[in-house]
Amino acid sequence: MRRSRGSAAFEPMDRQTALEAILRSYEHYYNINRDTPAPPFEAEATFRLHDERYFLVKKAVLSEADANEYVYFASVETLTPALFAELDAAAWDTGLARVEPNEHHRCSDVSLVILADRIEDGCRELIRKTRRTKSYAFGFRGYSHYRLIACDLSTGALLRNRMGEPMEKTIRNIIRMS
Repeated sequence: MRRSRGSAAFEPMDRQTALEAILRSYEHYYNINRDTPAPPFEAEATFRLHDERYFLVKKAVLSEADANEYVYFASVETLTPALFAELDAAAWDTGLARVEPNEHHRCSDVSLVILADRIEDGCRELIRKTRRTKSYAFGFRGYSHYRLIACDLSTGALLRNRMGEPMEKTIRNIIRMS
């Protein structure tokens, strides 16, 4: 059931295989926690970047910036609107609890990847319309954006919010290569 090249579809597969493929690809740049992820998630990934600019010697620091990303992975049989609301709130709240806005904080993004055997029709519009952002001290201490992508593994459809667009191609390619 291959669709055209620009389509977001892929071959149907089971959730565990898809989750393992995605986590394997994240391992190269993220710290993966499979043992004790925040409930109700199967796994979580953390990316931290600290950047410094200095003049001639390292003690003459011109600027510093910290960027973080917290990715939560959920695996469910059927994604209902109620379950989606629970996962959505849990990812956003857990991610924001980890943010440490200070003078060097640039951004801390929160991402949610949902793998489902089936996604109910009521969720499609909820996923597409989900938008969350937060700025700290009017943006002087950084901001947070929320990326969301859901995979319907029975049909091969990928659903995302507007900020999840960069993740769509990546997730599609990871699952196709599995």
